[in-house]
Amino acid sequence: MVYSCAYFESPNESIDKAQEQQLDYLCTKLRLRPGQRLLDFGGGWGGSIGHGGEDFGVQANGITLSQRQADLARERMRAKGLQKTVEVRVCDYRDLLKEAEKYDAAVSVGMAEHVGREQLPNYFAIAHSLLRPSGVFLNHAIGEGAIARPDSTGGSFIDRYVFPDGDIPPLPIMLGAAESAGFEIRDVENLRKHYALTLHHWLRRLEARRDDALAFVSEETYRVWRLYLAGSVHGFRRAHLAVYQTLLIKLDESRSGNLPLTRRDWYA
Repeated sequence: MVYSCAYFESPNESIDKAQEQQLDYLCTKLRLRPGQRLLDFGGGWGGSIGHGGEDFGVQANGITLSQRQADLARERMRAKGLQKTVEVRVCDYRDLLKEAEKYDAAVSVGMAEHVGREQLPNYFAIAHSLLRPSGVFLNHAIGEGAIARPDSTGGSFIDRYVFPDGDIPPLPIMLGAAESAGFEIRDVENLRKHYALTLHHWLRRLEARRDDALAFVSEETYRVWRLYLAGSVHGFRRAHLAVYQTLLIKLDESRSGNLPLTRRDWYA
C-alpha cells in the first residue's frame, strides 16, 4: 500500500525495507525539517505524509480523488497519533488554486501520469503558486525510456485493460512544462532499475496469493494484472520505460534558492 517504486540499496533487499527507504528518500530529497508544511499531490494511502509527519516532524496535507483512499489514510494517521498535524482531503489539485495556504515543500508520486501532457504546464503552475519562495517540489513520475517503443496510443494492452487515458511523456516535455511554470530544475534521477525490482516483487507476491486474489476478482482480471506486471518488469528492464524524480525549486528574489551545494546530505 505504498505508491510507485521502492528504493533498493541492493538487489537482495526485501520489498518492505525498500518501500520504507523510498519514503525516507523522498523526504530527504526535500530536506524536510520539523514545523515545515508539506503538500502531497495525489497522496494515496498516506505513505509520504505519514512518513513526513512521523519521522521528519512536518505538518502535512495530502489530497486524493478517492474517498476510500482518504478514509484509510486518515485511519493510518490516527494510528500514528498524527491526526492533529497530518490532514487528508478528497480534493482535485486544480481546486487548490482557491486557497491562500502556502507550503515549504510539495511532493507528487505517480500522479503526473494522470494529468496528460497538455495539462502539465497548468499542473506545475499550480504547484509553483502553492509554494513559498525557495520552496521545493519533488515530482516522481513514469516517463518514456531511452529505448522508446513505437507509438501505440489508444491501442495498447495497458491502455485498453489497465490504465485508460494514462500519459507517460518523454522527460523533456515534463521538464519543459516545469520550467514554463517558473521552476528551476535542480536534480533529475532515473530510478527505472528500482522499478523493475519493485514490479518483480509485486508479480511474485501476486502469483503466490493467486487463490486469495480470485476471492475478490475474476480469473480474467487476475490474468490481466499478472500480464501487466510481467510486461512492466520487461519494460523497465529494457529501458522502454523510466521513472524520474525531478527536484524543482521556486526561486526567491535573490535567486539563491537556499539549497546546499552538494547532494551529500541525501546519502549521509
